[in-house]
Amino acid sequence: MARLIFFCGHAGAGKTTLAKRALPLLHHRSGESFCLLDKYTVYGAYSSNVMGLLTGDPNDRDSPIFLEKLRDQEYQGLIDVARENLAMGTNVILVGPFSRELKSGLIFDHRRLKLPSDAAVQVVWVSLSEAAARERILHRGNVLDAYKLAHWEDYRKRRFDPDPATYPSLRFIDNTSFDPQRFETLLGELLGPAA
Repeated sequence: MARLIFFCGHAGAGKTTLAKRALPLLHHRSGESFCLLDKYTVYGAYSSNVMGLLTGDPNDRDSPIFLEKLRDQEYQGLIDVARENLAMGTNVILVGPFSRELKSGLIFDHRRLKLPSDAAVQVVWVSLSEAAARERILHRGNVLDAYKLAHWEDYRKRRFDPDPATYPSLRFIDNTSFDPQRFETLLGELLGPAA
C-alpha cells in the first residue's frame, strides 16, 4: 500500500517547511521510501517561461490569466507524476495550495484521481492567519509573490479556511508557531490508516 500525503494551505502557511521536516521522519519511522513533489519546484521555471510569454510577467502566479489558463494543468501534472510513483510503490508527499481540489472534493476521490485502489490518502491543511501569512510572504521576498501582494484584496477573496465539520478527514495543523507535540501527533496520524 503506497501513501499519498498532501500538504495543503495558503501561501506563506509553511507547507513546504513542514513537509520537508516530515519526510525524513516518516521515512525513518516507517522504513518506506518517500518522494516530495512541491508545485513551485516542479513547475516554477516552466510556468515562469509560459507566463512571461503570455503576459510579459514571468513571476505572475495569481492573475486571471494564470488561474484560468495554467493553474489546473500544473496541479494535474503533479497528480499524474504522483500516480506513477504510487503505482511503483513509492510514497508521495504533494505540496501546494490545492484549494480548488479540496473544495471540489477531488482530493478525496480515488476514482477521479485515478489512484491505485490500495493507495492511502492523507490530507494535511496547514493553517495560518491571513495577517501572519502576509507578513511571512513579505519577509521571504519571493518574486512569485509580487502579483499576489500587489493585488492582495483580490487574493484574499480566494482564501478560505476549511471547516473541520465539512472536511472531517482533513488533518489540521496551525503553523502560527511550530508545536513539536502537535507535529508528533500529526506524524502518527499520517502513518496510521487513511481516513
